[in-house]
Amino acid sequence: MYTEFLSFPRDFAWGTATASYQIEGAVNEDGRGKSIWDTFSHIKGNTADGETGDIACDHYRRYQEDVRLMRGLGIKNYRCSIAWPRIIPSGNGASSRCGVSGNVNQKGLDFYDRLFDGCLENGITPWVTLFHWDLPQTLQDKGGFANRDCAGYFCDYTDKVTSHFGDRIKNWITINEPWVYSFCGHLYGVHAPGVRDTGAALSVAHNVLLAHGMSLPIIRKNVPGAKAGIANNIAWVESAGSRQEDTEAAKRWDMAFNRWFTDPLFGKGYPEEMVRWYGKNMPGIKDGDFDHIACPMDFLAVNYYTRRLVAHDETDSHIKAKQVYRPHIQRQEFEEWENFPEGLYRALVDIKERYGDIPVYITENGASCHDKISGDGCVHDPARVEYLRRHFAAAWQAIKDGCDLRGYFVWSLYDNLEWGFGFTKRFGFVYIDRENNLKRIVKDSGHFIASVYEKNGFTVD
Repeated sequence: MYTEFLSFPRDFAWGTATASYQIEGAVNEDGRGKSIWDTFSHIKGNTADGETGDIACDHYRRYQEDVRLMRGLGIKNYRCSIAWPRIIPSGNGASSRCGVSGNVNQKGLDFYDRLFDGCLENGITPWVTLFHWDLPQTLQDKGGFANRDCAGYFCDYTDKVTSHFGDRIKNWITINEPWVYSFCGHLYGVHAPGVRDTGAALSVAHNVLLAHGMSLPIIRKNVPGAKAGIANNIAWVESAGSRQEDTEAAKRWDMAFNRWFTDPLFGKGYPEEMVRWYGKNMPGIKDGDFDHIACPMDFLAVNYYTRRLVAHDETDSHIKAKQVYRPHIQRQEFEEWENFPEGLYRALVDIKERYGDIPVYITENGASCHDKISGDGCVHDPARVEYLRRHFAAAWQAIKDGCDLRGYFVWSLYDNLEWGFGFTKRFGFVYIDRENNLKRIVKDSGHFIASVYEKNGFTVD
C-alpha cells in the first residue's frame, strides 16, 4: 500500500449537477406549463411507486436553503437546467423562425433570476443546461423532436433565455444526453414521451443534434464571452468475449451509443456502418444539416457512469447486441452498473485521440447506493466515497496523459427523482429525508467532496 497526493490544476472547475424536473417541484405554480414528464409520470406503471416530479426536492421553494448548503460545502460551480415550460409554457416563443407565437412567462424568469443571483452572491458559478428532457407537452402534441420544426422552437427558446440571462451566465450546455432522450424516450419507451419506434428515435436524435448546432450562434450573439457545448453520455464499450460476433456487436454498440451522437459534432457525419444498418429507418437529412450540427463548440461535456461489456444477441431487434455482467466486478445497485474507473480514463483518452484537443468537462459522474440514516443521525456511504475517489484518480491520470480535462461535476447534489425509477435510486451526496419534510442531510460523501474541493486534490492509497 502507498499514499499519493493528487493535485489538479488550480483553475479546475469542481462542481455538482442537478436537473430541473428532478428537483424543482412546483409544477403547477407561477404559470409553468406542463412538460412531457408531467404527462408520462402520471400514467400508471411508468414510474416506480407512481412517483412524479410534482414536489421532487421542493427546490423551487427551498432554493435559498440549497444555495446556502452548497456554499457551506465549498461548491464553486453548479450545473443546473432551466425548465423550458417554466419559461415558455406554450413551448414556442414569438419568432419569424417558425411562424408561431407564444408568451414568455415572467414569473419563470424571475425564479431563475433569484436562483442565479443567489448563486453568484455566494461565490457559485452557474453552468446552465437549456434542455434536460422536460419538453413542453404542447410541443410534443405537435410531434415533439420527431418534428423538425422543434429544432426551430428550441432556437426561439434559447434566444429568450440567453438574451435574458446572458449578462450573468457565461457557461451553457445546449442538450443533455441526446442518446437517452431519443432512444430511451422514443425506442425503448421507458422515458417520456414513451414512444417505441426506431424511425422516430432516429428522427429525434437528428433533430436534437440539429437544434444543438443551430442554437450555438444564438448563444454567442446574445452572450459576450459565452462558452457553450453539449453533454453526451459516453460509456467505454468492450467485447464480452473473443468471438468475432461479440466483437462486432461491441463495435455496433459503440457506434450507436457513443459515436452516433459525437462524430457529427466534429464534422464526421454518422458512422457509415450504422447508416447502412438502420437503412429505411434513417431520418430525412437536408443539405446543410451536418454543417449546422458541426458548428464549433467551446467544449464537449461528458456524462460517464460505467463500462458496457457487450455480446452478440440475435433476439435484440435494435443492434443485435446485449450487455453482459461480470459477477466478480464491484458494481452499483443501479441497473448493475460496474464501478469501473478505468473506463472513464479510456473514454477520455479516446475522445482526445478521435476528436483532437477539444476542452472536456465531466458534467455527470456518480453512484447510486442503498443509503439510510444511521442511529447517529448521519448517512454513511463508503461505497460512494470509494467510487468517487477512484474516478477522480482516473480523471487525474487522463490529464497527466494529455487530455484537456477542465472540470468535474458530481451527480448529484441531492437524492432526486431518478426518472422512471422514482425515488428508489439515490445518487445524491446530500440525503433527502422524504419521511421528515424533505430534510437535507449531508452524507459522508458530501464531506469528502467538500474536502477535495477545498484542497483541490486528494489522497489515494
